[in-house]
Amino acid sequence: MHTATVRADNDAADARRGIRSCLHTGPTRGLAPGFAQANLVVLPQADALDFLRFCVRNPGLCPLLEVTDTGSPHPHGLAGGADLRTDLPRYRVFRDGRCVDEPTDIRKYWRSDLVAILLGCSFTFEWALASAGLPVAHQDQRKNVPMYVTDRLCVSAGPFHGPMVVSMRPFPQHDIARVTEITARFPAMHGAPVHVGDPSVLGIADLDAPDFGDPLSLGADEVPVFWACGVTPQAVVQNACPSLAIFHAPGHMFITDLSHDSFDCHARATRSRQSGGRP
Repeated sequence: MHTATVRADNDAADARRGIRSCLHTGPTRGLAPGFAQANLVVLPQADALDFLRFCVRNPGLCPLLEVTDTGSPHPHGLAGGADLRTDLPRYRVFRDGRCVDEPTDIRKYWRSDLVAILLGCSFTFEWALASAGLPVAHQDQRKNVPMYVTDRLCVSAGPFHGPMVVSMRPFPQHDIARVTEITARFPAMHGAPVHVGDPSVLGIADLDAPDFGDPLSLGADEVPVFWACGVTPQAVVQNACPSLAIFHAPGHMFITDLSHDSFDCHARATRSRQSGGRP
């Protein structure tokens, strides 16, 4: 794994160029700070419409950022000149619901009928929390965020169905109102928590046994806070067993050209009022 030659303070385009050249094949947290990152789902056109319906029906779990034209790997809205076949450090390729490869580019898998779908990522609201002086436990503990399969079912669409997956970050009780207010400003990046407190309400039996990620140590005054998680779309696509599906590898995201604060709906509303409604 090569990481040292792509500096964390590079801008988004520089970071993508380094990734495309395989100078960086590891996780993208910390690269191009200030720029939003996105989850990737690639499906054949025959499956993409039902999956897009699934996203629309479950917006907190699958917040849509961009959908490419059929056959095009270029996300013109989020990053001009980017290529989704090469610009993520690592991918996961599934055939009929089974992982068959974890390559650093997907050019050999690309087909003229594929549609790429980019979804919001919690890195943005974590940036906002840290900027507000609210540290995120899994970063402080140098662990992966814990994720849990719940007993709450998503709203299905065609073959796409399954349980909601949530991520958990603990906070002191006195900070939870601020945490909720800050994350709610980023609905395109999973938004406000879906639950605070007792994990059994979500059907989670043991916080120390996450389905994905690592268990965290909770302080005596800390309460578990749960958010909709981007693992959900991967889980429901795998359940649907399409002939081909391609995802980012966990933590190996697509770096966009848009700043984190461009997804802050309160800041956008303020700017709109100040400009008299002009864009």
